[in-house]
Amino acid sequence: MLILAGLGFSSGLPLALTGSTLQAWLVTEGVDIRLIGAFSLVSLPYSIKALWSPVMDRFVPPFMGRRRGWILICQLLLACSLIAMAFLSPSRFITLLAVLAFFTAFFSASQDIAFDAYRTDVVSENEQGTGAAASVMGYRIAMLVSGAFAMVLSDHIPWKAVYILMGTMMILCCILTLTAPEPAEAQSIPRTLKDAIYLPLKDYFSRPRALPILLFIVCFKLGDALAGAMTTPFLMDLGFSRSDIGLVYKTLGLASTLLGAMAGGALTARLGLYRSLWIFALFQAVSNFSFVLLALVGKSYFLMIGTVIFENTTGGMGTAGFIAYLMSLCNPAFTATQYALLSSLTAVTRVMSGVPSGFMVASMGWAKYFLVTVAGAIPAILLLPAVVPPAVADHQRR
Repeated sequence: MLILAGLGFSSGLPLALTGSTLQAWLVTEGVDIRLIGAFSLVSLPYSIKALWSPVMDRFVPPFMGRRRGWILICQLLLACSLIAMAFLSPSRFITLLAVLAFFTAFFSASQDIAFDAYRTDVVSENEQGTGAAASVMGYRIAMLVSGAFAMVLSDHIPWKAVYILMGTMMILCCILTLTAPEPAEAQSIPRTLKDAIYLPLKDYFSRPRALPILLFIVCFKLGDALAGAMTTPFLMDLGFSRSDIGLVYKTLGLASTLLGAMAGGALTARLGLYRSLWIFALFQAVSNFSFVLLALVGKSYFLMIGTVIFENTTGGMGTAGFIAYLMSLCNPAFTATQYALLSSLTAVTRVMSGVPSGFMVASMGWAKYFLVTVAGAIPAILLLPAVVPPAVADHQRR
């Protein structure tokens, strides 16, 4: 379980370094807000990681086995790319920095594929809940380190030193991979790459409502993604310092997300998956109104704290219910590839919504922009009756 927590840390560390922390670095260097919004494209590999997940199932590295071997390769590449990013000034090498950030996201998404498969293989059936909790704990701590800690640290040392430190941490994560046990009974390796690609897809698309379900997965976090794409530039534009954002938005937001996730899990168990998804979808829509209010009032620490708590708590609740829904869709025979496919679709919304976000803010202002994020939650609510009939959801929950 300690190994799973450590590998969860390794999995979560790069995310903010190509997302919100990188945005803060670009804002500090005076990069245009429209270009900052377009930088969301560097996270595209998280959305399309299912495309190469069969390759990592089919081929085995010549050392340390199929799971640990791929994890170690990705960790070493991540350490190199993060340290290389440290030596590029956004004001002088913006294109090269974007390319390196893209490859960092690619290596990170690949590590996620290998780690998800490793966690599935290494724990027994009665350890799955504990193993998931251990890895989530490590993942969230890593997000705190590369988000809040990095933001606060950047107020005191250069951004170059911050990214070198993060790359060094990734090197240390390699030690955990070297000491991790290889799964005693790994899943059978597909005979051909064609089998690794075709059979999981055939199983999924033979189901009723397969395409509407995919559309629902893309839309469920649309409102959250639109708000999250511009949250850091929004708070900085209101006059909050990077330390304010790191200590309040990142730290308090993370704690609120964890509390929301626990509450979401409890509600899902008590009310059932279908009814819970209705509640979570509505809460996510309502929570974005707090950003509208903050945009109208201006800089207010009290309102900022309330907004952070409300938005992250409801977001955590939605995430807990949504993960339960994704798990209910997976065939145990193809969990690794199918979960990679479905989870990568959840990232499509986050990545693609960030592209026009800077242009939207520039043309309509913050208050109207966050009203649009409220409307972004409506498509998923409209799709819910079609993709999760009550009888099916309750049967899956039992």
